[in-house]
Amino acid sequence: MIHYTPLSDYDIIEDDVSSYEKHQTMTINGKMCRVEQLDDGSYQLVQLLSTDPQDYLNQQYLPGTILTNGLST
Repeated sequence: MIHYTPLSDYDIIEDDVSSYEKHQTMTINGKMCRVEQLDDGSYQLVQLLSTDPQDYLNQQYLPGTILTNGLST
């Protein structure tokens, strides 16, 4: 994928690899999502991975949603 931007690479890509170690892909109600594991064991939705535009209108898949046991709260 090509990304055209006036920003430098360092502004877009983080140098700290440890921030990506907590991220994983999870299926939530049949939809693929990128989540980040929090210190208390719950997960925070980071990104919805879908090709269906209607999925992005669903409030359940908003970035920042806290998930416990794969269910949104």
